Amino acid sequence: MGIRDIVWILLAGLAGLVVGGITLWIVERVLARSSLERAKSKATQLLEEARTLAKQTELTAEKEALDARNEAEEEAQKRLQELRRQDERLQQRREAVDQRIDRLEERERKLNQRQSRLDRLNVQIEELHAKQTDELQRIANLSQEEAKQLLLKEVEQRTREEMARVIRDVESQAREEADSKAREIITLAIERLAAEQVAETTVSMVSLPNDEMKGRIIGRNGRNIRAIEQATGVDVIVDDTPEAIILSCFDPVRREIARITLDRLVSDGRIHPGRVEKIIAKATQEVNAAIRQEGEHAAMDVGVPGMHLELVKLVGRLKYRTSYGQNVLLHSIETAHLAGIMAAELGADVALSKEGGLLHDIGKAVDHEVDGPHAAIGADLAQRYGCSAQVINCIQAHHGESEPQCLEAVLVEAADAISGARPGARRENLDNYLKRVKGLEDIANSFGGVSQSYAIQAGREIRIMVKPDEIDDLSAIQLSKDIARRVEESLQYPGQIKVTVIRETRAVDYAK
Repeated sequence: MGIRDIVWILLAGLAGLVVGGITLWIVERVLARSSLERAKSKATQLLEEARTLAKQTELTAEKEALDARNEAEEEAQKRLQELRRQDERLQQRREAVDQRIDRLEERERKLNQRQSRLDRLNVQIEELHAKQTDELQRIANLSQEEAKQLLLKEVEQRTREEMARVIRDVESQAREEADSKAREIITLAIERLAAEQVAETTVSMVSLPNDEMKGRIIGRNGRNIRAIEQATGVDVIVDDTPEAIILSCFDPVRREIARITLDRLVSDGRIHPGRVEKIIAKATQEVNAAIRQEGEHAAMDVGVPGMHLELVKLVGRLKYRTSYGQNVLLHSIETAHLAGIMAAELGADVALSKEGGLLHDIGKAVDHEVDGPHAAIGADLAQRYGCSAQVINCIQAHHGESEPQCLEAVLVEAADAISGARPGARRENLDNYLKRVKGLEDIANSFGGVSQSYAIQAGREIRIMVKPDEIDDLSAIQLSKDIARRVEESLQYPGQIKVTVIRETRAVDYAK
């Protein structure tokens, strides 16, 4: 194949391409024209449909507007009729009000006439009253002010007598009801509490197998006894008491440690300064463990969980503290139970009452180390270890050194008095008893109008005889309150003291 042939082939291919392109352009033009005609036809159809829909919409809107207009005209007609009816009712009410006003004006006119007549009558009555007053003053030979004072004095005397009688009756009834309810609650509390009234006191005497042991305790040149005293802080008294030595110390815990130490030294027989220190260290650990255990047992027994550990230890220290022969720990537990029972009967907070009762004497655990009354010391300790304000108030107020701020504080105070004042609960020497009895009688005799006074029932009641010409019934009531208040301020005593004022009037005559 030559170049000519290749050229002809290329020309033929090029001509085919040209013919194909022309043919394709013609086909596209035909298709475009057909699509344009179809689009025009579709647009014409849509335009006709839109015109038809617009006509229908216009007709619907005209119909709805016509209906709304008709409804509005009907509603306006109804409102117009309602307004006419209301206007008629208002017109009728105006007529009724006008008639009522006319009647009221007529009544006012009549009342004015009556008031005028009454004013004239009042003037006449005042004139008659003045004439009668002048006549009474002339007859009685007393001025109006003097007669008024005489009448007021008589009314005052009668009122005082009546008031004294009412006060006496009310106080008697209230006292009977209160005493009955109090006796019932206290009796129930004591009946439900099974605790010993008197607890054994802390032992301060160590028994010895023989008197020769005293010499061994003293040691050569007194070195053993000096070691014991210096290590424990306790005075060891070796006297003529057969087979016994006495321990003296204000700190009951130290005294207990010294007692355990001496018991073990005597039992072992080996007594010298080096062994004394070892025994004291062991005894101290045992006593501290016992203190914590006693405090935990007391809190568990009473039902006061979650107390601060230091408070638990202080409660345990009360085991070695006594007051008038009564063990303070047992007294605190008993007080907590009594306060809890009474709180349950009265609807108070039982848990708060128990906690206040258990901690009310907590200050006695350290009162030999801190100056001040044990109630104030205990309140400071309770505040330091996070007790509530109510518990602190229970501690502060249980001896009347501050005012109770809640019912539970009053119950703790009453429970403390019950636990400490029951017969046999505490010992009291004769001197203190005689001083209290004499103090009661001296206080009663210091008041005016008192004839005689007698302290009876072991100093728990004082009866006062008064002069009837100087003390009347009302003054007798006031005198009993004043004496009771003076006793509370001046004396310290367990429980309560009853003050009875007796006024007796005797009328004596002779038949001849």
